Amino acid sequence: MRAHALIFLGAPGAGKGTQAREVATHFGIPQISTGDILRDAVKRETKLGLAAKAKMEAGELVPDEVVCGIVEERVSEPDCRKGFILDGFPRTIAQAKFVDQMLAAKGRGKPLVLDIDVGEDLLLKRLMGRQTCSVCGEIYNTYFNPPKVEGICDKDGGKLLHRADDNEATIRQRLEAYHQQTQPLIEYYRGQGALLAVDGNKEPHEIAKGLLDYLSRA
Repeated sequence: MRAHALIFLGAPGAGKGTQAREVATHFGIPQISTGDILRDAVKRETKLGLAAKAKMEAGELVPDEVVCGIVEERVSEPDCRKGFILDGFPRTIAQAKFVDQMLAAKGRGKPLVLDIDVGEDLLLKRLMGRQTCSVCGEIYNTYFNPPKVEGICDKDGGKLLHRADDNEATIRQRLEAYHQQTQPLIEYYRGQGALLAVDGNKEPHEIAKGLLDYLSRA
């Protein structure tokens, strides 16, 4: 795998987190979540973490220069030498340009962007049917992967919970917001020849196999 940075794009329910974990495990590279590293920087009270904390406590968005700085610190760590996956970043063209400049400055080439595309009807079923065990966190789906006993986890008998915001009206709003936010990024990376469209309508194991085969040759 020649690309030093992989970026996963995909609407809520597209399965980008699942596929990112498969790729990270297979290639032995870290999956970097901006939410996780922001919380870690705040906890460790780094200079950038304290700047982020002040904004978060004031109920304001953490500015790009702080988020970008925290990302740059994280990808400079030794476990990122072979490559890394960015999860939830970039979200804007400005952040995408920052990633390009950061990689160029480190002599690490362009990122490879994987856009997992799933039809809206399937996304709705994945999200509306999702249930999570209150004990072990196992995820079920009433359409595709139902428990043996309705409302009960197969593994430990825990109660299955359905998120209140996993309803059709809210999900459609989330999908619309995602497409408005992400479409410029897709066009940006397509224009650079750095975008790989992935058919996310297949079974997860089929998608993972195709991705790993492609990345092993890339």
